[in-house]
Parts: sequence; C-alpha cells; structure tokens
Amino acid sequence: MQKKNIVLIGMPWSGKSTIGVLLAKSLQWNFLDTDLLIQSDTGQSLQQIIDEQGVEKFRHIEEKYVLSIHPEKCVIATGGSVVYSDKAMEYLKNLGTIIYLQYPFEEINRRAKSVDERGLVRTKGQTLFDLYQERTPLYERWAEITIECNQQNHEQVVENILSAIQTKYS
Repeated sequence: MQKKNIVLIGMPWSGKSTIGVLLAKSLQWNFLDTDLLIQSDTGQSLQQIIDEQGVEKFRHIEEKYVLSIHPEKCVIATGGSVVYSDKAMEYLKNLGTIIYLQYPFEEINRRAKSVDERGLVRTKGQTLFDLYQERTPLYERWAEITIECNQQNHEQVVENILSAIQTKYS
C-alpha cells in the first residue's frame, strides 16, 4: 500500500466509526475518530459546540483539529461535515487514501436516530434530505475509492475496502 493512512468520509450514520475500528483491527493499524478527538479535547459534545458557537465556528474548529493530526498507519473516521473544508480535505488526501462510504438516502434516513442531538452540522431548517443532497457531490469529489455499502454488513464493507485498496495499489 502506497499511502500511510485510510480516511473514511460519508454521511452521518454511514458507519465510519464502526467500520473504521474493524478496518483498523484487520490491518493492525491505529484508529482515530476526529469527532471524538474534538469532543475529548473540548470537553463538549459536538451538539453543544454547534448550539453555543454555530455551524460556521464548528466547521472552523473541525478544520483546525483535522489539520493538527499527524497519524501513520491509521484509519481515520472523519466527521460528515469535513468535506466542506477544501483545506482539510487536501490535507487528508496527502495523509492517506480517501474512501467514501456511500449509502442511498433511504438507508441513511432509516438509520438516522436522534437527529437533533447528533451534532449534525446543518443550517437552521435544513432537513436530512437537504443535507444528503448538498454533501453527496462533495463526498464524490473527494473520494479516491467509493464503497457502495447498502445491504452489506460491516464485515463485508471492510472486505470490500481491503479489496479496493489492494486493486488500487497493486
């Protein structure tokens, strides 16, 4: 494998954290969740930060944290909103292979729970469907590999990622 890390992007509820942990175990690599990094360091939930400081400030905070990481042999699960920052995405692209965990909206909507407590980075009045439509082209733009995850369990998704990476770098 040429790049030193794997970066997972995708909508909230696409399984970036769960799949990231399983993938890291499979590769015997480290795992880093940028949302957890932000929460651990600030002592606040993502929703608290968004409620208190607003969406734009949260995006700035997220970018700052992404730019501060220097992992090696690591699977990185990013927050779903990281794709709004070209600076953060260019940095992540230099760090590793960017993999988009793609699901149709219906599946994201089915999985969506606690939308208002999730720490979902969206403007006032923006629905989950609006967010999906807004972000999908950004995920597609940055993805080096897209994994269609619908109707697959986590282990199958991990196998598909490993296979896609092996194909890309062989």
